[in-house]
Amino acid sequence: MNAHDPAAGEDHELVPGVAAITRSITHAVVIKEEDIFFLAESDGSVPLSTGHGFGLYYHDCRFLGGYELRMGGKKPEALVRHAVRGNAAVFGLSNPSLRMADGTQLLKHQVEIKWSRVLSSEHLVLNDTFRFHSLSPRPIDTQVKLTFQAGFEDIFAIRGLFQSQRGQTQPPQWDGKTLCFGYDGADGIKRSLTIAFDSAPVRVEGMSASFELHLEPKECWQLRVSLRLAESPADAAATPSQRPGQTFGGASQDTWGQFYSDNRMLNLVMERSLRDLDMLRSHIGGTAYFAAGVPWFVALFGRDSIITALQTLALNPRIAEDTIRLLARYQGTEVNPWREEEPGKILHELRVGEMARLKQIPHTPYYGTVDATPLWLVLLGRHAAWTGRLDLFLELKANIEAALNWLDRYGDVDGDGYIEYQCRIEKGLTNQGWKDSGDCIVNADGSLATPPITLVELQGYTYQAKLEMAALYHKAGEPARASALELEAQRLCDWFNRDFWVAEGYYALALHEGKRQAAVLSSNAGHALWSGIASMDKALQTASHLMSPEMFNGWGIRTLSAKELAYNPLGYHLGTVWPHDNALIADGFRRYGYDEAALRVFGGMMDAAMHFDDHRLPELFGGFHREDYGVPVDYPVACQPQAWAAGTFPYLLTTLLGLQPQGFDNRLKVVRPVLPEHIKHVELRGIQVGKARADLLFENDGKAINVKVLKLDGELGVTVEL
Repeated sequence: MNAHDPAAGEDHELVPGVAAITRSITHAVVIKEEDIFFLAESDGSVPLSTGHGFGLYYHDCRFLGGYELRMGGKKPEALVRHAVRGNAAVFGLSNPSLRMADGTQLLKHQVEIKWSRVLSSEHLVLNDTFRFHSLSPRPIDTQVKLTFQAGFEDIFAIRGLFQSQRGQTQPPQWDGKTLCFGYDGADGIKRSLTIAFDSAPVRVEGMSASFELHLEPKECWQLRVSLRLAESPADAAATPSQRPGQTFGGASQDTWGQFYSDNRMLNLVMERSLRDLDMLRSHIGGTAYFAAGVPWFVALFGRDSIITALQTLALNPRIAEDTIRLLARYQGTEVNPWREEEPGKILHELRVGEMARLKQIPHTPYYGTVDATPLWLVLLGRHAAWTGRLDLFLELKANIEAALNWLDRYGDVDGDGYIEYQCRIEKGLTNQGWKDSGDCIVNADGSLATPPITLVELQGYTYQAKLEMAALYHKAGEPARASALELEAQRLCDWFNRDFWVAEGYYALALHEGKRQAAVLSSNAGHALWSGIASMDKALQTASHLMSPEMFNGWGIRTLSAKELAYNPLGYHLGTVWPHDNALIADGFRRYGYDEAALRVFGGMMDAAMHFDDHRLPELFGGFHREDYGVPVDYPVACQPQAWAAGTFPYLLTTLLGLQPQGFDNRLKVVRPVLPEHIKHVELRGIQVGKARADLLFENDGKAINVKVLKLDGELGVTVEL
């Protein structure tokens, strides 16, 4: 994904596996608001142990690493939990069988425990409320005990990526009803966690607070706990903002317009997707972007933030504009080998934690990605197509020229006209495309490709970027510059279709040292269709291979063919299924008229979503065939929610509906709309093209999709091409 496998001991290690993480977060209950987020077990707790990723995080630091409730010395039984709202969760628990203070036995399920949790980024506080309700006909006397743990670990240390220089952890102290944890960071930042109770504990011991629980029949007792974070000096680590400066509205329907269909499952997955996108929205200096994913990548990521903004352009172009400006603000200006920065290059990852401030990691920001720069140009071009505006292009013209210059001067490592990469630092990413784990770029014999590495999808992104910019230069009245870019794109297209084509009938994963083919069948080849660089005959052959049983596992397209020697259905990029990858490939299928394949991908993703908690598509899941287990296999440390996974269904849906904006001409083309047979009715309200908005109805009569314009606000022509 956005960075290497979170489970890799180091970015450049070959075997993905979170060295420090031994506990699955597959069923974690996640809440987030801006830069503060919390991962809990299904019973609301955080394990009082090491080797897990649960806890309360802020600015790349885990402030709270353990949090446990016990009743009569035992953990309650988890009954139900949900976190529909992005910043709040509710857990329903019940007492275990236990011996009370008077020696009598309290049978299980005699006390209902409702644990409510709300995050506030404005106040940097987590508010928990415990409500104990007696269901017993007899009095209840027992003890409730809360235990906490705080280590103030940097997220890179939690993931086991690098050794961390540590500051001084202060011994926990009690001040009346308040438990105080403190950490004097090696970066000069003092971090603290204070835990306050609205009722005084009857006993405090170490990091635990005990309360007497006495309930008469049907009586309730409530305990409120506030966990407050602080950094000092307050603005020292704060590159991301604590509160939003720009918003997209409150509820999902206000943020994204409105969506309706007659299919309950589609409604559920769309609602979940839009809520997750709202949750993952963050800000830097008042400018919005999508954080890549919880828990490992709550940060600005060039590639991920760009692709998610691309996926959601049809629903709201505002965050794309913010993302474009924000990444331009951090665009590379110098040659800095430590950060792999070069003039014109778009960043990979920005971090603000202790290790970043100490420069123990190069993420300040780190520029070790080869595709964020062309994708930034693609996003800028697609944003202009939707909005019909040239002002952003004109405002950022110097940044655009710098990015184009980077492609030609720095991105082309060996001067052969292709864009490639070669990591030059120990703590950098060995592989710098979207598949960036250390073992993901392989040859047919299972060996690793050797740098410099020329990825198949990267050439397509570059081709697409130059055409997008050529179109805007034409609009800006600079035909010579536009024509030069078109010529460069066409030359790249010709070389690409000659050099990347494998005799078996698909595009190679990459060219590597000596321009030899890494001649394996991978999902990367589908991105060549998405970008449009593939010739028609080669696109259709590639599409057929991508939908073959060795690639399409019934849920989605694998990252690597099951016939390849390096295939591993649980390898981070070696055979797993990534939802965002499938969404881009489905769009590529549609571009070349392979509509049935796009429908199959959509159907597989829909079926997979049915089996995941809250209908949330994870970052990735196992590549095992659908018939093997009947359900998709979890990848234990996958981010959930993940931005470009959350963008998958909005993007797939607008892809199937064939929305093609022509904002400069005040026109929206609807080209060959298709829907699965079981979806008869889809309505999109508030689709923005140029300065106009449209409400569209798509009706599936089994033979064709009928399109009706329900409402127009502004000047917009809607044409349908069946």
